[in-house]
Amino acid sequence: MLAALPFPDISPEVFSIDLFGRSFALRWYALAYIVGIAIGYQMIKQALNRPVLWRGEPPVAAARLEDYLTYIVVGVIAGGRLGYCLFYQPAYYLANPLEIPAIWTGGMSFHGGFLGVVLAVYLFSRRNGASFGSMADVTCLAATPAILLVRIANFVNGELWGRPTDVPWAVVFPGAAAQDCGDIMGLCARHPSQLYESALEGLVLGAILLFLVYRRGGLKAPWFITGVFCAGYALARFMIEFVRQPDAQFQGPGNPLGWALDFGAWGLTMGQLLSLPMILFGLTLIFLSRR
Repeated sequence: MLAALPFPDISPEVFSIDLFGRSFALRWYALAYIVGIAIGYQMIKQALNRPVLWRGEPPVAAARLEDYLTYIVVGVIAGGRLGYCLFYQPAYYLANPLEIPAIWTGGMSFHGGFLGVVLAVYLFSRRNGASFGSMADVTCLAATPAILLVRIANFVNGELWGRPTDVPWAVVFPGAAAQDCGDIMGLCARHPSQLYESALEGLVLGAILLFLVYRRGGLKAPWFITGVFCAGYALARFMIEFVRQPDAQFQGPGNPLGWALDFGAWGLTMGQLLSLPMILFGLTLIFLSRR
């Protein structure tokens, strides 16, 4: 086996307690969502309290943010879960519909969560007489901390790992990921693609959006920040998919959606297929907003 980094011995649970004969645990994955949303809430609040960032008045009063947070949380959870069920394992969940709400078993889709948030922002904007585009912009600005933290939590969970590699920073993940890679090494060392995503989709994209908002007046042109977020996230995800292991259901001849999704045949992964329209959508919004 070539030199590789061992997987850090970090429990996926922050802590657990026993109550009434049952064990309840707080997992890093759930904590990442909670902390990410809390940071995003504060970012939106700061932006709404700075009229100089907007063309005219902010789209909604900061006092309405608690209601808005409820819309966003429901959109993220419902959209992320339904997107995973429909995009990644439709046959299984159609046969087992009672398992769709079981989010504690794992399985959330960013693209589904994105669609859920879009619907939440639209409903909130319509009900409160706010600019849909401006609310979408400030929401995208605040989304990157949660993306950064959730991808780190994916790494801690040892899930969504990358393809086999011999780069010096390759990681030997536990479980199925460590099985024999054939011609590369005994125990399988893989790209830590979760950390790549955390850096590009969270840290780098977040820094770009903050720069555009606070230095270039990005919130003064409705839909501009949303367009940059959509195109930037999707482009980063598209590139990382080249080193990220495709989901098991999309590998090999048993692929339910056809050979084009078989990474081994150099087709597009599901993540890339879902990212392409998002890139085009983002570029269209940027063009229209600058007009």
